[in-house]
Amino acid sequence: MKQIPLGAKGSFSLLVQPEHLADRFKDAILPPVFATPVMIMVMENAALNAIRAYLDPGESAVGTAVDVRHFAATPVGRLVTGEAEVTKVDGRQIEFTVRATEDARAIGAGSHSRIVIDVAKFVARLGAEAAHRTESGTAPRSKPT
Repeated sequence: MKQIPLGAKGSFSLLVQPEHLADRFKDAILPPVFATPVMIMVMENAALNAIRAYLDPGESAVGTAVDVRHFAATPVGRLVTGEAEVTKVDGRQIEFTVRATEDARAIGAGSHSRIVIDVAKFVARLGAEAAHRTESGTAPRSKPT
């Protein structure tokens, strides 16, 4: 990983489709507006885009914390843009301010953290943990809904 400068910025845009709406994504009785988890995904993608140029081949970054407010509804067909700015770098831990807009109107804002990972090592560790759970009989079980 190259040194990530404070103030590095990234963005990510998404045209809101029916599958991004709260009434389809979470609960059918909700109004047909942009779902908060999808807004968070837009913000997380903006944060990753802010640091992508500083990652070495085989590296990525996974989210570790999200603290956002969603304060305006957005209907289907609108373009939502997430923006992120690096506010702190502590080794592999990166912190961001994030926001989401629809046109010039702010619809959400907050903070987000990511940690830089070596993807191959991360995947190997997941595989080893899954194998250990299976061998020890502690594999997670599905719960009936």
